[in-house]
Amino acid sequence: MVDESPPGARLELEVPDEATGTRLDRFLAGRVGSRARAQTLIDAERVLVDGRTRPKRHVVKGGERIEVDADDRADGADGLVDAREATDLVVAWEDEYLLVVDKPAGLVVHPARGHRTGTLAHALMHHGARGGEEPWRAGIVHRLDRDTSGLLVVAKSDDVHRKLKAMLAARRLRREYLALVEGQPPARTGTIDAPIGRDRHDRVVMSIDTDQPRDARTHYEIEQLFPHAALLRVVLDTGRTHQIRVHLAAIGHPVCGDPQYGTAGLYGLQRQFLHAARLAFEHPITGEAVDVRAPLPADLRVALAVAGREE
Repeated sequence: MVDESPPGARLELEVPDEATGTRLDRFLAGRVGSRARAQTLIDAERVLVDGRTRPKRHVVKGGERIEVDADDRADGADGLVDAREATDLVVAWEDEYLLVVDKPAGLVVHPARGHRTGTLAHALMHHGARGGEEPWRAGIVHRLDRDTSGLLVVAKSDDVHRKLKAMLAARRLRREYLALVEGQPPARTGTIDAPIGRDRHDRVVMSIDTDQPRDARTHYEIEQLFPHAALLRVVLDTGRTHQIRVHLAAIGHPVCGDPQYGTAGLYGLQRQFLHAARLAFEHPITGEAVDVRAPLPADLRVALAVAGREE
């Protein structure tokens, strides 16, 4: 069995019986150089277990076949490249312990397949982001899709990162989004409680029709009605990949402009109308109330105007 991967290696491993019960990232750590590198490869979907992507917490079983694309020659040893390629950030709130950034649409949060440079993680290197086991996304507590704009909280130390992650898990970090959806929900408020995972038939998208369900709960309230659309304020209990987009599509009201789950180009949109508008929490060190809001970007304001004019 291969114990360490040289640059450019592609590994094919079979899990021995004695490794049954081990987390995937731990199993791969000694074979790719470190646990942090294993997590980087897993999150970048460069690891397949019996032909399927799995999360780093996946527990391996004897006989499973694992394929690893461990070619990091273009990425640098830790998955990050020269920080000078990072984009400028809009910092909405900051102190010595943490910061809240207003991410623009089009910016990827951390390096992954096809996005090795120019990510939010690179930009955060200039702002003292620290914390977590993965240096390639230091300080990042939660994420947004590339084409979703709005607020993210970022830690500046391991201690603050741990505390913020615990608050997120305990639902003590309130995340509110604004979403313009197709059609008008029948009730002013609602809760969508439906597990989400990789779609059974299309592994690229997420779905409630899945063999790998994970609990997901989304609350919404109508903010404004338009002739053929509705602006919703959405609150998350969980944070699954594409959760808001999948849940709203599942009830027949996909996010406007969503190229994967709705109608691309609606109201002139070049992306989905989804914006992380508010982030509220108790400061993990000082205990003060932190309540940050981000206005709608210009492209979303234009889309609202178009939706309002439609007959």
